[in-house]
Amino acid sequence: MAEVNNRQRILVIEDDAAIRRGIVDALHFEGYVTSTAADGRQGMNLALEVECDLVLLDLVLPGPSGLEILRAVREARPTLPVIILTALGDESDRVQGLRLGADDYVVKPFSVSELIARIEAVLRRSPQRPTDVSEAPIPGGVVDFARCEVRFHDGQREILSDREGELMRYLVLNPGRVISRDELMRGVWRLEPRGMTTRTIDMHIARLREKLRDDSSDPRVIVTVRGRGYMFGKAELEA
Repeated sequence: MAEVNNRQRILVIEDDAAIRRGIVDALHFEGYVTSTAADGRQGMNLALEVECDLVLLDLVLPGPSGLEILRAVREARPTLPVIILTALGDESDRVQGLRLGADDYVVKPFSVSELIARIEAVLRRSPQRPTDVSEAPIPGGVVDFARCEVRFHDGQREILSDREGELMRYLVLNPGRVISRDELMRGVWRLEPRGMTTRTIDMHIARLREKLRDDSSDPRVIVTVRGRGYMFGKAELEA
Protein backbone atom coordinates (compact mmCIF):
# COMPACT_ATOMS: atom_id res chain seq x y z
CA MET A 1 0.00 0.00 0.00
CA ALA A 2 1.31 3.46 -0.86
CA GLU A 3 2.30 5.75 1.98
CA VAL A 4 -0.21 8.60 1.88
CA ASN A 5 -0.93 11.44 4.28
CA ASN A 6 -4.22 10.62 6.02
CA ARG A 7 -5.41 14.16 5.44
CA GLN A 8 -5.32 13.71 1.68
CA ARG A 9 -8.97 13.64 0.72
CA ILE A 10 -10.22 12.93 -2.78
CA LEU A 11 -13.67 13.99 -3.93
CA VAL A 12 -15.17 11.45 -6.36
CA ILE A 13 -17.99 12.81 -8.55
CA GLU A 14 -19.34 9.86 -10.55
CA ASP A 15 -22.98 8.89 -11.21
CA ASP A 16 -22.34 5.20 -12.01
CA ALA A 17 -22.63 3.47 -8.64
CA ALA A 18 -20.44 0.48 -9.56
CA ILE A 19 -17.63 2.66 -10.93
CA ARG A 20 -17.89 5.03 -7.97
CA ARG A 21 -17.72 2.16 -5.49
CA GLY A 22 -14.72 0.62 -7.28
CA ILE A 23 -12.85 3.94 -7.26
CA VAL A 24 -13.59 4.53 -3.59
CA ASP A 25 -12.45 1.02 -2.62
CA ALA A 26 -9.19 1.49 -4.54
CA LEU A 27 -8.55 4.88 -2.95
CA HIS A 28 -9.22 3.54 0.54
CA PHE A 29 -6.81 0.67 -0.10
CA GLU A 30 -4.13 3.23 -1.02
CA GLY A 31 -4.77 5.19 2.19
CA TYR A 32 -6.81 8.12 0.88
CA VAL A 33 -9.92 9.55 2.51
CA THR A 34 -12.89 10.10 0.17
CA SER A 35 -16.03 12.15 -0.27
CA THR A 36 -18.50 11.18 -3.00
CA ALA A 37 -21.26 12.66 -5.12
CA ALA A 38 -23.64 10.76 -7.40
CA ASP A 39 -24.97 13.64 -9.51
CA GLY A 40 -24.00 17.06 -10.80
CA ARG A 41 -25.91 19.10 -8.22
CA GLN A 42 -24.36 17.34 -5.23
CA GLY A 43 -21.00 17.30 -6.99
CA MET A 44 -21.11 21.06 -7.60
CA ASN A 45 -21.91 21.76 -3.94
CA LEU A 46 -19.16 19.50 -2.62
CA ALA A 47 -16.57 20.68 -5.15
CA LEU A 48 -17.08 24.26 -4.04
CA GLU A 49 -17.38 23.63 -0.31
CA VAL A 50 -15.68 20.44 0.90
CA GLU A 51 -12.01 20.49 1.92
CA CYS A 52 -10.19 18.12 -0.42
CA ASP A 53 -6.82 17.70 -2.13
CA LEU A 54 -8.03 16.49 -5.53
CA VAL A 55 -11.27 15.97 -7.47
CA LEU A 56 -12.03 12.99 -9.72
CA LEU A 57 -14.74 14.35 -12.00
CA ASP A 58 -16.93 12.42 -14.44
CA LEU A 59 -17.94 14.68 -17.34
CA VAL A 60 -21.36 13.12 -18.07
CA LEU A 61 -23.61 13.69 -15.05
CA PRO A 62 -27.30 14.26 -14.34
CA GLY A 63 -27.80 17.89 -13.37
CA PRO A 64 -24.87 20.25 -13.96
CA SER A 65 -22.36 18.56 -16.26
CA GLY A 66 -18.78 17.83 -15.33
CA LEU A 67 -17.60 20.70 -17.54
CA GLU A 68 -19.94 23.10 -15.71
CA ILE A 69 -18.55 21.90 -12.38
CA LEU A 70 -14.98 22.25 -13.65
CA ARG A 71 -15.65 25.81 -14.83
CA ALA A 72 -17.09 26.75 -11.42
CA VAL A 73 -14.22 25.10 -9.55
CA ARG A 74 -11.61 26.94 -11.60
CA GLU A 75 -13.29 30.27 -10.84
CA ALA A 76 -13.72 29.63 -7.11
CA ARG A 77 -10.74 27.35 -6.35
CA PRO A 78 -8.17 27.89 -9.10
CA THR A 79 -5.45 25.73 -7.56
CA LEU A 80 -7.53 22.64 -6.68
CA PRO A 81 -6.26 19.66 -8.76
CA VAL A 82 -8.91 18.04 -10.97
CA ILE A 83 -8.68 14.82 -12.98
CA ILE A 84 -11.55 14.28 -15.41
CA LEU A 85 -13.02 10.88 -16.23
CA THR A 86 -14.14 10.54 -19.85
CA ALA A 87 -15.53 7.84 -22.13
CA LEU A 88 -13.50 6.35 -24.94
CA GLY A 89 -13.94 8.50 -28.05
CA ASP A 90 -14.97 11.72 -26.28
CA GLU A 91 -11.86 13.56 -27.42
CA SER A 92 -13.62 16.92 -27.78
CA ASP A 93 -14.77 16.76 -24.15
CA ARG A 94 -11.25 15.91 -22.99
CA VAL A 95 -9.80 18.83 -24.93
CA GLN A 96 -12.41 21.21 -23.57
CA GLY A 97 -11.79 19.91 -20.05
CA LEU A 98 -8.06 20.52 -20.35
CA ARG A 99 -8.67 24.00 -21.71
CA LEU A 100 -10.94 24.74 -18.76
CA GLY A 101 -8.12 23.80 -16.41
CA ALA A 102 -8.25 20.06 -15.70
CA ASP A 103 -4.85 18.76 -14.56
CA ASP A 104 -5.19 15.39 -16.29
CA TYR A 105 -7.75 12.90 -17.62
CA VAL A 106 -8.41 9.16 -17.49
CA VAL A 107 -10.35 7.35 -20.21
CA LYS A 108 -12.95 4.74 -19.26
CA PRO A 109 -12.56 1.85 -18.93
CA PHE A 110 -9.38 2.35 -16.92
CA SER A 111 -7.32 0.16 -14.65
CA VAL A 112 -7.00 0.90 -10.94
CA SER A 113 -3.23 1.06 -11.26
CA GLU A 114 -3.45 3.71 -14.00
CA LEU A 115 -5.90 5.81 -11.98
CA ILE A 116 -3.75 5.70 -8.84
CA ALA A 117 -0.61 6.52 -10.84
CA ARG A 118 -2.26 9.58 -12.39
CA ILE A 119 -3.55 10.76 -9.00
CA GLU A 120 -0.08 10.42 -7.48
CA ALA A 121 1.49 12.26 -10.43
CA VAL A 122 -0.91 15.20 -10.17
CA LEU A 123 -0.47 15.44 -6.41
CA ARG A 124 3.33 15.33 -6.84
CA ARG A 125 3.13 18.25 -9.27
CA SER A 126 1.35 20.35 -6.67
CA PRO A 127 2.92 19.54 -3.28
CA GLN A 128 1.50 21.39 -0.26
CA ARG A 129 -0.41 23.66 -2.61
CA PRO A 130 -2.55 26.16 -0.66
CA THR A 131 -6.04 27.04 -1.82
CA ASP A 132 -5.20 30.61 -2.82
CA VAL A 133 -3.22 33.71 -1.98
CA SER A 134 -4.35 37.35 -1.91
CA GLU A 135 -0.97 39.13 -1.89
CA ALA A 136 2.72 38.37 -2.41
CA PRO A 137 5.55 40.58 -1.18
CA ILE A 138 8.30 41.46 -3.63
CA PRO A 139 11.37 43.68 -3.27
CA GLY A 140 10.07 47.26 -3.05
CA GLY A 141 6.39 46.42 -3.11
CA VAL A 142 3.60 43.87 -3.17
CA VAL A 143 1.56 42.00 -5.76
CA ASP A 144 -2.17 42.36 -5.08
CA PHE A 145 -3.98 39.48 -6.79
CA ALA A 146 -7.47 40.75 -5.92
CA ARG A 147 -6.82 44.02 -7.77
CA CYS A 148 -4.47 42.36 -10.27
CA GLU A 149 -1.80 45.02 -9.75
CA VAL A 150 1.67 45.61 -8.37
CA ARG A 151 1.98 48.38 -5.75
CA PHE A 152 5.41 49.81 -5.02
CA HIS A 153 6.45 51.55 -1.83
CA ASP A 154 7.25 54.69 -3.85
CA GLY A 155 3.55 55.01 -4.74
CA GLN A 156 3.81 53.70 -8.32
CA ARG A 157 1.51 50.95 -9.61
CA GLU A 158 1.54 48.49 -12.48
CA ILE A 159 -1.61 46.77 -13.74
CA LEU A 160 -1.31 43.06 -14.54
CA SER A 161 -3.31 41.36 -17.27
CA ASP A 162 -5.48 38.43 -16.19
CA ARG A 163 -2.95 35.99 -17.66
CA GLU A 164 -0.02 37.73 -15.98
CA GLY A 165 -1.89 37.58 -12.68
CA GLU A 166 -2.60 33.86 -13.10
CA LEU A 167 1.01 33.17 -14.03
CA MET A 168 2.34 35.09 -11.04
CA ARG A 169 -0.15 33.42 -8.69
CA TYR A 170 0.85 29.94 -9.91
CA LEU A 171 4.52 30.66 -9.23
CA VAL A 172 3.78 32.20 -5.82
CA LEU A 173 1.67 29.19 -4.79
CA ASN A 174 4.67 26.94 -5.41
CA PRO A 175 7.52 28.71 -3.56
CA GLY A 176 10.97 27.19 -3.86
CA ARG A 177 9.87 24.72 -6.53
CA VAL A 178 11.01 24.84 -10.14
CA ILE A 179 7.97 24.94 -12.45
CA SER A 180 8.52 23.57 -15.93
CA ARG A 181 7.12 25.33 -18.99
CA ASP A 182 4.95 22.28 -19.67
CA GLU A 183 3.39 22.57 -16.22
CA LEU A 184 2.78 26.29 -16.72
CA MET A 185 1.11 25.55 -20.04
CA ARG A 186 -1.24 23.09 -18.32
CA GLY A 187 -1.78 25.01 -15.09
CA VAL A 188 -2.09 28.57 -16.41
CA TRP A 189 -2.98 28.30 -20.11
CA ARG A 190 -5.10 25.13 -19.58
CA LEU A 191 -3.55 23.55 -22.66
CA GLU A 192 -1.63 20.37 -23.34
CA PRO A 193 1.97 21.33 -24.22
CA ARG A 194 2.54 18.64 -26.85
CA GLY A 195 3.81 20.27 -30.02
CA MET A 196 3.30 23.79 -28.67
CA THR A 197 5.95 26.49 -28.46
CA THR A 198 7.04 27.81 -25.08
CA ARG A 199 7.81 31.26 -26.46
CA THR A 200 4.45 32.55 -25.21
CA ILE A 201 5.41 31.66 -21.65
CA ASP A 202 8.83 33.27 -21.97
CA MET A 203 7.27 36.47 -23.35
CA HIS A 204 4.81 36.65 -20.44
CA ILE A 205 7.66 36.09 -17.97
CA ALA A 206 9.61 38.92 -19.60
CA ARG A 207 6.64 41.30 -19.34
CA LEU A 208 6.02 40.27 -15.74
CA ARG A 209 9.64 40.99 -14.83
CA GLU A 210 9.34 44.47 -16.32
CA LYS A 211 6.23 45.22 -14.27
CA LEU A 212 7.82 43.77 -11.11
CA ARG A 213 11.03 45.77 -11.67
CA ASP A 214 12.82 42.43 -11.68
CA ASP A 215 16.21 42.84 -13.38
CA SER A 216 16.24 40.35 -16.25
CA SER A 217 20.05 40.09 -16.05
CA ASP A 218 19.87 39.07 -12.37
CA PRO A 219 16.22 38.25 -11.54
CA ARG A 220 15.28 37.86 -7.88
CA VAL A 221 11.50 37.51 -8.10
CA ILE A 222 11.04 35.16 -11.06
CA VAL A 223 14.19 33.09 -11.36
CA THR A 224 15.13 31.15 -14.50
CA VAL A 225 16.50 27.68 -13.83
CA ARG A 226 18.25 26.79 -17.06
CA GLY A 227 16.86 23.72 -18.77
CA ARG A 228 14.17 23.26 -16.12
CA GLY A 229 11.84 26.24 -15.95
CA TYR A 230 11.04 29.09 -13.56
CA MET A 231 10.59 29.55 -9.84
CA PHE A 232 9.40 32.26 -7.47
CA GLY A 233 12.17 33.79 -5.37
CA LYS A 234 15.94 33.53 -5.34
CA ALA A 235 17.31 30.17 -4.17
CA GLU A 236 20.50 28.21 -4.27
CA LEU A 237 19.95 25.24 -6.59
CA GLU A 238 22.18 22.39 -7.48
CA ALA A 239 23.33 22.44 -11.08
